[in-house]
Amino acid sequence: MTVSDARAAGRTAYLWLRPMAVTASLLLLGYGVLRLVDGLDGHRDKSAWPWMTGHTLFLLGIVAFGATIVGLHGLVGSVSSRLRAVDDVAAVAGLVGAAAFIYVILGDLFPRFADAAPPPALVLAGGPALFQLGILVLLFRAAALRLLPVWGAVLVLVGFVAIAVNLDLLPVGAALVFSGLFRLGKPAVRAGR
Repeated sequence: MTVSDARAAGRTAYLWLRPMAVTASLLLLGYGVLRLVDGLDGHRDKSAWPWMTGHTLFLLGIVAFGATIVGLHGLVGSVSSRLRAVDDVAAVAGLVGAAAFIYVILGDLFPRFADAAPPPALVLAGGPALFQLGILVLLFRAAALRLLPVWGAVLVLVGFVAIAVNLDLLPVGAALVFSGLFRLGKPAVRAGR
């Protein structure tokens, strides 16, 4: 079996990956829209339905992104020990970041949980950074293997930057993430074919 045969076999084993990634980005979009709806009156009500529903969508989206990270790790698996180490570190970083996100979201949904175990500053700052770094490394590795167009990984990066600049840009950032992940797992089409 050649390396290209192994990659083709790996791609078919992860047919769920693109639907999972797209679902994760749509859940993030739903959260962003509900966050805007919640803030229309100038303040955010943590007991209102837009807040609760939006954070539930966010929680489900992060879980789906965690599954996407696991799938990406399997999809880009390398025979090179150096690249395998990069993939492993990226996957662990992404999953630790996703776990930190989940911890914070659970505190937002359940105030008693937040009061009993408030998230440390390291979780609040480091979690999102680890999550984004991990998934982006795996996406750019997928682009290098032609399993995602390079522009797809770039769109996800720009979407994350938009969200980091201003949380009110969540719907725009989520739409960019969706656009970037839509072709995940489909072989890149070469010019002239």
